[in-house]
Amino acid sequence: MLTVAALYHFTRFADPEALRGPLAKTACAHGVRGTLLLAPEGINGTIAGSRAGIDAVLDHIRSLPGCADLDWKESTADSMPFGKMKVRLKREIVTMGQPDVDPTASVGHYVEAQDWNALISAPDVAVIDTRNDYEVEIGSFDGAIDPGTRSFRDFPAWWQANKHRFHNKRIAMFCTGGIRCEKSTNYLLSQGVEDVFHLKGGILKYLEEVPEAESKWQGECFVFDKRVSLGHGLTQGTHDLCHACRRPLSAADKQRSEYEEGVCCHRCADEYSDADRARFRERQKQVERGHLTL
Repeated sequence: MLTVAALYHFTRFADPEALRGPLAKTACAHGVRGTLLLAPEGINGTIAGSRAGIDAVLDHIRSLPGCADLDWKESTADSMPFGKMKVRLKREIVTMGQPDVDPTASVGHYVEAQDWNALISAPDVAVIDTRNDYEVEIGSFDGAIDPGTRSFRDFPAWWQANKHRFHNKRIAMFCTGGIRCEKSTNYLLSQGVEDVFHLKGGILKYLEEVPEAESKWQGECFVFDKRVSLGHGLTQGTHDLCHACRRPLSAADKQRSEYEEGVCCHRCADEYSDADRARFRERQKQVERGHLTL
């Protein structure tokens, strides 16, 4: 059984590039795989490996500037959910495209998983899912508002177009692990919204700590690795992945006429060229022959 650690931490890195090599070396030396993003605003990513390997990488991250109080969420996997270890440099650890947004300055009120149900049940609270549309499609909280955004950078425009709907409402927001809410709550505060809350530890912490019998979560939670989705208790879900567009697929989705394994699904059938399709088919052949792992 492998340990999977999802983490993020907002802090100021003066030279992210200098941190990249030692971090990658530590991870590879301990057989850890996954993706970690470094940016001037901090670190974000998900990694998997043995208990000892994950502990070694977490120890290394906690030694980075401003990361001593790093928090993370853990789950398990029966097999390695990542193909390799990647440490990448980015402008942002989660892309919102709002240069004035600064989660190190202020964020919304954190709400523990055990207190989330009471908050979102209040009549004066509007619950907003800050994730992408394909994530929301396979699971969300009862009554949550889906902005229908294709990417997180679309959220500010959605808010500007819809903020009139939330007059005199308290706003409760959530995402997979919490990172998108750090930015979205800071953004709303900058827009003059006073009562802003977000689920501490995100959906993953809620699914880990809140019993299914008491849960207001419906469906599964999309995760960005080969497990694709998780359910209550952080058990692996039932979804597969379209290896063309990287969106989740249910068993029913794979029965649709648009689906071709490794090539397309109903969501991306019109998004790629014939040349792309030919390339995807060749890649799928290599996978089936055992020459390539997706």
